[in-house]
Amino acid sequence: MKILVYGNSGSGKSTYANAMSARYDLAHLDLDSIVWESGKIAVQRRPDDILASLQEFIGSEGGWVIEGCYGELVQAASTHCTELVFLNPGCDACLANNLQRPWEPHKYASLDEQNSMLANLQEWVAAYYTRDDQWSYAAHRRIFDGHSGAKVEYQSVLHPGAAQP
Repeated sequence: MKILVYGNSGSGKSTYANAMSARYDLAHLDLDSIVWESGKIAVQRRPDDILASLQEFIGSEGGWVIEGCYGELVQAASTHCTELVFLNPGCDACLANNLQRPWEPHKYASLDEQNSMLANLQEWVAAYYTRDDQWSYAAHRRIFDGHSGAKVEYQSVLHPGAAQP
């Protein structure tokens, strides 16, 4: 089983991916962990290094869950997945979820540091449906609509116990 989960920040990707990883004993890759420089805030790694890390993970794991918002990486991984999962609960749900986000020590040195970025995150999330970059709704929609394999789109907030492929 190879599940690729994507959507806006705050859509529930980590919750869903963690539940699937635990339920099916699958390796889990949060794309944030390969996109950003370790120990630095908002410093992106070189695109070639990011893609190499993604390909290494895909090639080394028999079954996996990959989750993230990066359209170019979702597109690259989509040819390897057995199920594409698009979480699209709407802007209000994503904004509300971000306010409840627990500290992510793999991304931030402290909760205070994470919270210092919240206003920027919320602004970025609010623009999801109007911008047209690789991490936007438009890009995510194109990936979903163009995917010929198994796929599902959830337009409501999922709860960990209800997450099912």
